[in-house]
Amino acid sequence: TVPGVGEAPFTPSSSPYEKEKMELTVMRVGRVTSALHSLKPGDLVGIRGPFGNGYPIERFYGKEVLVVGGGVGGAPLRSLLYTLFKEIDKFKKVCYKYGARTPKDLVYKYCFDEWSRIEKVDLHLTVDVGDESWTGRVGVVTVLLEELDKEMDIPNSVAVVCGPPIMMRFVTLRLLEVGYSPDRIYLSMERNMSCGLGKCGHCMLGRYYVCKDGPVFSYDMIKDLKDVFD
Repeated sequence: TVPGVGEAPFTPSSSPYEKEKMELTVMRVGRVTSALHSLKPGDLVGIRGPFGNGYPIERFYGKEVLVVGGGVGGAPLRSLLYTLFKEIDKFKKVCYKYGARTPKDLVYKYCFDEWSRIEKVDLHLTVDVGDESWTGRVGVVTVLLEELDKEMDIPNSVAVVCGPPIMMRFVTLRLLEVGYSPDRIYLSMERNMSCGLGKCGHCMLGRYYVCKDGPVFSYDMIKDLKDVFD
């Protein structure tokens, strides 16, 4: 909350094991986020929450975990990744596939070298449009899923997807195509959340309130709802 301006929902980007501080990643896109960008050290903000659910990490134990992110979806996924890395011995492996529009749009790219050195962690990156500094893959994030059936033990794997709706739609279709069952695909759904308590109805997704029942849903829960990825 920015006093006198308004409030907006954010997912922490920092590790849940970090108890002394909390990091939020804020893109300047509207009134509240613009006000946040104009704040100076010592200015007052308000925080309420947490609201909603998180990822059912216990269900991931003993499995390969595929995390697919797109664009600013890499920001909230950072918190999940730190959780997976902290408990890496409980998973067979963690595979992070992440894409953004351009190299400068890659979120937290200064972390990639460190993450790629963690045992049992695979990191794959792509950008829609490269530049002279880019030496990696070029294409939308689904190009990283072309060999998925060879890279992952799909029957013993779960998948997490977070990013723009159109990206989530096509990633989910690809996951289903290679054999992920709907109950093993977890989606972080974004809606226009307001009250955070399931009362105002701004964030309704079918019969669910994203602020209360989500934002994390298995695809099995929402696959029959209309306009899931709109």
